[in-house]
Amino acid sequence: MVVTKTARTITALKSKTTTDITEGLRFGRFPITAVQPVVEGGRFPAKALPGEDLVVGATVFREGHDQLGVSAVLLDPRGKERQRVRLTPAQGEQWKGLDRWEGLITPTGTGAWSFVIEAWHDRYGTWHHNAEVKVGAGIDVELMLAEGAALLAEAADDDAGRSAAEKRTLRAASVVLADTTKTAEERLGAGFSPEVLAAVGRVPIRELVTVSERFPLQVERDLAGRGSWYEFFPRSEGAVLDHSTGVWTSGNFRTAARRLDAVADMGFDIIYLPPIHPIGYQHRKGRNNTLTPGPQDPGSPWAIGSKDGGHDAIHPELGTFEDFDAFVARANELGLEVALDLALQAAPDHPWVTSNPEWFTTRVDGSIAYAENPPKKYQDIYPLNFDNDPAGLSKEILRIVQLWINHGVKVFRVDNPHTKPVWFWEWLIGKINKKNPEVVFLAEAFTRPPMMHALGRAGFQQSYTYFTWRNTKSELEQYFHEVSHETAAFFRPNFFVNTPDILTEYLQYGGPAAFRIRAALAATASPLWGVYAGYELYEHVARPGAEEYIDNEKYEYKARDWEGAAESGRTLAPYITRLNTIRKNHLALGDLQNLTLHSSTDDATIVYSKHKTLPDGTKDTLIIVVNVDPHSTRESTVSLNLAALQLDPSDFNEDGRFRVDDLISGQSWEWGEHNYVRLDAHVEPAHILSIRRQP
Repeated sequence: MVVTKTARTITALKSKTTTDITEGLRFGRFPITAVQPVVEGGRFPAKALPGEDLVVGATVFREGHDQLGVSAVLLDPRGKERQRVRLTPAQGEQWKGLDRWEGLITPTGTGAWSFVIEAWHDRYGTWHHNAEVKVGAGIDVELMLAEGAALLAEAADDDAGRSAAEKRTLRAASVVLADTTKTAEERLGAGFSPEVLAAVGRVPIRELVTVSERFPLQVERDLAGRGSWYEFFPRSEGAVLDHSTGVWTSGNFRTAARRLDAVADMGFDIIYLPPIHPIGYQHRKGRNNTLTPGPQDPGSPWAIGSKDGGHDAIHPELGTFEDFDAFVARANELGLEVALDLALQAAPDHPWVTSNPEWFTTRVDGSIAYAENPPKKYQDIYPLNFDNDPAGLSKEILRIVQLWINHGVKVFRVDNPHTKPVWFWEWLIGKINKKNPEVVFLAEAFTRPPMMHALGRAGFQQSYTYFTWRNTKSELEQYFHEVSHETAAFFRPNFFVNTPDILTEYLQYGGPAAFRIRAALAATASPLWGVYAGYELYEHVARPGAEEYIDNEKYEYKARDWEGAAESGRTLAPYITRLNTIRKNHLALGDLQNLTLHSSTDDATIVYSKHKTLPDGTKDTLIIVVNVDPHSTRESTVSLNLAALQLDPSDFNEDGRFRVDDLISGQSWEWGEHNYVRLDAHVEPAHILSIRRQP
């Protein structure tokens, strides 16, 4: 229970009665149930970011017909009240008659924040309602006016934190309410004046305050929930092929650092590197995942470990720790953070196989089981077994993660976390974040929803998602609603458009339009999105019968002609740059829960908006309209939920319409509730419209 100076708490109620009546009861004076955002009753903290608007809600009701007030109180890590927000009845037919209350709270810093819900008898609201009805009907007129006068006089004298001006307003209204020389309408008008409403709106006249338990809210740094990722293989950046001999010279950290300027220029926040450790020789995979590698095949970086070391070593061809430190420093100079792949598995010649064979699964024939995900087989990888020596293995992994943190890595993309026990991640992330709260973990978990959600609860700050395979309008609408409204308290979605393992049929056969569509959707629907190198070059050819790239970079070097593509215009880089610029300029795109779906008459045109009111009162509202059919031109009537756009009267012109500016094309239009849209996938498949607010 939280007691504030403005509240007559339930404790006060107990003092007026006998404590044995209320002792041990689960309900306070007013029931407060179904509080959100709450994860499993508060066992795990809900996730939040500094400056993020969080939808807070509760089901709150009372007996009888008197008015009820509900607030959310946000408490900082020291337990100090930082924000108090009056909740209002939830809007929408789905909430009608269900006593649901909602509002927004906004933490301003990182740490272990919390919030409570307060419910109280709204004395002014109750009097206002009764007086409006009775005085208008000529019933108990003098009694109602006298009660109003006494109520406002009492409020003017209490110590609830009202300003001197507010107290004068309430006293003056009380005097008029009690003045029998004036008409009932004049007296009631004084009690209902805008000044009185403002005074009691800021500091309500409360009684019988009931306070919920305190619910945890873990507020993490921006990159935990906002940011754009770019993945490349350091060995490919600067790799050179000798065409006369067919021999490759690997790229390294020094050559890869030259590519960082281009990545930063596109507006990315994180440069993500696949594993940089020594690669095993035993059962090494060849080109296109074959079992017969050639002498020049570099192997999969995820087959970690050889005579050159394991997870705490760097592949000799990439350079030294000094080279890596220089790479990290250069990235930081450009405003990029380095994310490192944490792949907890081993090649057959990893040092662990000899030093700690108990960390693996031994089969009945004495062999160690390699990784399988039928029909895929990974003969070059041994999974770890956490059941034989959980303490020893866990401590070793903790040591490794801390080593890379000491070399400037603050972000880890974790490979296949769903193949390890959830308790381990709760332990590891908890240990790391206690010492280094700035460290962020991304779960690469393409698996069943319960496991993905459990990893989020266990501590993963963000996760890969099913967005990759959600392509139709109906699929996207359902998924956007799910991740922004149903699971946002514990699951932050990172909308990667592609990965080295995933080249969807949509991209294989959709042409350049498909690449623009997926980038526009990912960059605007989630505060987190990512791109694997080659996406901007429209790389789309798959290995026959597979949903992955042919000549896959996982198994070979790939030298891309970035400059040639730019000179010929065969690159999506300018479009990606524009998307990332829009993201940085419009803070509405940095929140997750503010997505609202709108309707269109076309089954391939999706419409959604994002709105945010900034601390200075400025409103940032974007309307995104996307043709998700990469093969055609689509026409539609778009119908907007105007309430979700939070338009002010000054935003409308004399025709009742408002101005929108397309942040992609630079065009402007006048829009209203219903609007005609035509989007040619081969010209520009998306509108990103900013509402032009009037001063």
